[in-house]
Amino acid sequence: MRVKLRIKRFNPEKDEAPYWGEYEVEAEPTDRVLDALHYVKWYQDGTLTLRRSCAMGICGSDAMRINGVNRLACKSLLRDMGSTVTVEPILGLPVIKDLVVDMAPFFAQYRSVMPWLINEEAPPARERLQSIEEREVFDDTTKCILCAACTTSCPSFWAKGEYVGPAAIVQAHRFIFDSRDHGAGQRLEILNEPDGVWRCRTIFNCTNACPREIEITRAIGEVKKALLFSRI
Repeated sequence: MRVKLRIKRFNPEKDEAPYWGEYEVEAEPTDRVLDALHYVKWYQDGTLTLRRSCAMGICGSDAMRINGVNRLACKSLLRDMGSTVTVEPILGLPVIKDLVVDMAPFFAQYRSVMPWLINEEAPPARERLQSIEEREVFDDTTKCILCAACTTSCPSFWAKGEYVGPAAIVQAHRFIFDSRDHGAGQRLEILNEPDGVWRCRTIFNCTNACPREIEITRAIGEVKKALLFSRI
């Protein structure tokens, strides 16, 4: 198939404003958007800048806005995108160049919820055991790959970048409901702030954008419920 790629280009060192670059690519229907971007980069315009790593939907580094929807370029087949494909950087984060955004604000929000196990008890001889049922409570939110597709699809985040965002709440959920962790109260205090979990408007954009199919809106609701019934 022949595909036209419309790529939003912007180099802040020389461009006054973003513009659309158009490229035509011959590709197989089963090729991915990432393959088409590689073709442009390698054979048509070496100045095109994008971020990718594993190309297998694991690292999450090639999250971008494809045909108006946040997706991973390595998981988006051209046959599903149509003959014209628009590609933009994810929204709400500063553009460094072309499709590459500054992820520092995103990771700052991630770190703010203390995404690590908190347990001051002396470790047991082998490991901290957990039942299958206890693991199932937070199993879904362990699948997050920190691609930022959910957070940058959220209108609340677009409106106020200080909002902690869906990805950070998902990471907090993973530990709040872990039976081995003792830091739930601290995380809930953080998420009870004005820019915390209550800024979520339950729009479901985050759930629809997640490439790992995490039920993000449900997880956010569970954190809200935990706050309502906690004694912090």
